[in-house]
Amino acid sequence: MPRLIRLYILQTLAGFALSAVFVGILLWFNVANLRHLIGGSDIGLLALFLLWLFNGIVFGGVQFGIAIMRMARSDSGSGGRRQPLAQPVRAESPARPRRRDLLRRL
Repeated sequence: MPRLIRLYILQTLAGFALSAVFVGILLWFNVANLRHLIGGSDIGLLALFLLWLFNGIVFGGVQFGIAIMRMARSDSGSGGRRQPLAQPVRAESPARPRRRDLLRRL
C-alpha cells in the first residue's frame, strides 16, 4: 500500500476516534439539551450516528491536513521566511502634466 494512502487511512481513523470523544463530551455535558433530545426520540440512535459520522469526516480531514502540512522539509527554503533584497528597488511614476501645460495645448 502506498505511504500516502496509509497515512490518509490512519489520520481518518484518528479523526473518527476524536469525533467519538467529542460526541461523548457533548452528551456528557448535555450541550443544548442534546442528551435528552437523543434519548427521548425514537430516531435518537440515527441522530447519534449522524452526529458522530459528520464530525468524524470533519476531524479526519483536519487530521490529514495537519499531517500533510507537517511533512514539509525544513531545508527546502520555503516556509514563509522573507529573503532580503539584494538592492532596494526604486519605483518612479511619471509626473502629471501641469494644468497650464494642458491649457497651452488647446
